[in-house]
Amino acid sequence: MTALRVWYQSFVDPAEQAPYIDRLRDRLRTLASPGITVEVHGISPPDRYFHPITEFRCAQQTIHAALEAERAGYDAFVIGHFQEPGLTECRGAVDIPVIGLGEATMLFACSIGRRIGLVTIDPVFIPWHEEQVIRHGLSQRIGGVAAIKADLQRFMRAFTDAGEYAAVRADFVQQVRPLLDRGCDVLIPAGGLPMLLFSQEQPFLIDGAVVLEGIATVMKATEMALALHRLTGVAASRSGLYSRAPAGAIADFQNGATKRRPTV
Repeated sequence: MTALRVWYQSFVDPAEQAPYIDRLRDRLRTLASPGITVEVHGISPPDRYFHPITEFRCAQQTIHAALEAERAGYDAFVIGHFQEPGLTECRGAVDIPVIGLGEATMLFACSIGRRIGLVTIDPVFIPWHEEQVIRHGLSQRIGGVAAIKADLQRFMRAFTDAGEYAAVRADFVQQVRPLLDRGCDVLIPAGGLPMLLFSQEQPFLIDGAVVLEGIATVMKATEMALALHRLTGVAASRSGLYSRAPAGAIADFQNGATKRRPTV
């Protein structure tokens, strides 16, 4: 059987955030089943300013990456960023499975618990996640969204410094308390950075509530998507939101990337 190749799109710079990228590659290789190879790709500049315009810029780069992944013969494309900007556009642009980190983890969380709590990496993302929850139709299952305060540099330190790790963990646990009071029994670190950081604690439980290991979850969701694609030939429904983009629309998108300003 031919080996299956997965393009994992991270939103950090492979050079600037090397501790994270190296650990992510090692983790995914450990998680991947035999016959599946995972290649991690980054974005430069990384998603570093925590603002919608940055998410928009990264979405554009991600769509280009998905098109390149399909052209290069990859079998699946993973958006390894919880906010998953560009998810809809990627699914409509390619015929390989596209898996979003946020969607995959939230859907699986619904199968192991009843009420889900999200803890994001910065308060600026709280309204983004609230809209994301609505978009995925999960409003009745999400008990709330909280946030710690940690930039890329703090996470990079936490991967190699035990004291910084303990501080980030303590901040996370503190933000979880109100979610537990609301009845949340599954907690999701809403970001690839905290997911990977906390993956060293398995199982990670807070007062009995599960802190979901999102990297493992998205990897296994990808393997399921690959298996079903092979069995059924279906990557996405083409009758609604994920209708296949016309070739002309894709060409206009790719050609438009070279234009810096609108034509007047």
